Amino acid sequence: MTPVIVVGAGCFGAWTAYRLARSGQAVTLIDAYSPGNSRASSGGETRVIRMGYGAQEIYTRWSWQSLELWNALFERADLRLFHETGVLWLAREQDTLSTSTLATLRCIGVPHERLSRAQLESRWPQIDFGAVTWAIHEPQSGVLMARRAVAAVVREAEREGVSYIADAVQPPAIGRGRIEAVSTRSGKTMSASTFVFACGPWLPKLFPDLLGDRIFLTRQEVLYFGPPPGDRRFAPPAMPAWIDFGEEMYGIPDIEGRGFKIALDRHGSAFDPDTGDRVAGRTLDAVRAYLARRFPALCDAPLVAAEVCQYENSCNGDFLIDRHPELDNVWLVGGGSGHGFKHGPAVGEYVARLVTKGGDVDERFALATKEKIQRRAVY
Repeated sequence: MTPVIVVGAGCFGAWTAYRLARSGQAVTLIDAYSPGNSRASSGGETRVIRMGYGAQEIYTRWSWQSLELWNALFERADLRLFHETGVLWLAREQDTLSTSTLATLRCIGVPHERLSRAQLESRWPQIDFGAVTWAIHEPQSGVLMARRAVAAVVREAEREGVSYIADAVQPPAIGRGRIEAVSTRSGKTMSASTFVFACGPWLPKLFPDLLGDRIFLTRQEVLYFGPPPGDRRFAPPAMPAWIDFGEEMYGIPDIEGRGFKIALDRHGSAFDPDTGDRVAGRTLDAVRAYLARRFPALCDAPLVAAEVCQYENSCNGDFLIDRHPELDNVWLVGGGSGHGFKHGPAVGEYVARLVTKGGDVDERFALATKEKIQRRAVY
């Protein structure tokens, strides 16, 4: 067996370690805080898994593949961590992102419906659709229970022989062509033949010269509002997860009594995952104004919970999956860009295949395509 160290037990790292172990590798997985912790981009209660990605066919295929793999893992672990709420894409006339999404879903064969304004008002009268004229409904998409799902992947990885260690890895020495070991803050030195750094917002800290100006960390708020007592219109199955890219908003229905989740998808201010202020409230006014217009029955709903996480954005939203340019046994995996969580199983398979069998990296994931200026292109 070839010893591999995977640094980072978030969604990408956990799935990579799991797939490597299932392919016969001896894997050690290291994380500074814990799988799905509150500082990680993979932390938090819930994440949407949807297939629509405009014309970005690779992400639609990966998401469709990942949904099957998530469900297979949950079945093996006897866990219910996916809720098939459906996902509703709110669209307007001349909405190129939605029309290209419709074409891609048709091409790949993802179950979906194109709904008229009249159909929307009939099925979801609790929503004021405003300027929305049509929508795409993905009935088999839905919501993943994020932090618990990551922890489940790590437990399954351990059952496959992965050794999990809670410790913080120090930045590796650069310029020797390869590395033989990594050191941790507790004083350990751990050797391997191959190293995969899948540590999300910590990638720029471990490789500051290479990634410090290519991975953009932004502060993102997630707010939860309490529906009126006994009102089930905002919980599944009455309410789907939904996306309104026209106003940069998305939301998740009230699952497990957590509250009606809504967030502004606009990139926030620069953020440090270790020390950043995680007291929410900066987007509250904008979210409340939208909530009052789109969901009138929730106009006075109390804020019952809030989270601050972060995106680690690449220049355009494509993932980073590539070898380190100076260290031929080091792989860099990150740039989840706010949409990466759902793709964890597909990313894990892809990285494990590259590590064990070699092959060319897809150009869109290559380090060479990661610029120092943000131009968001993947939604």
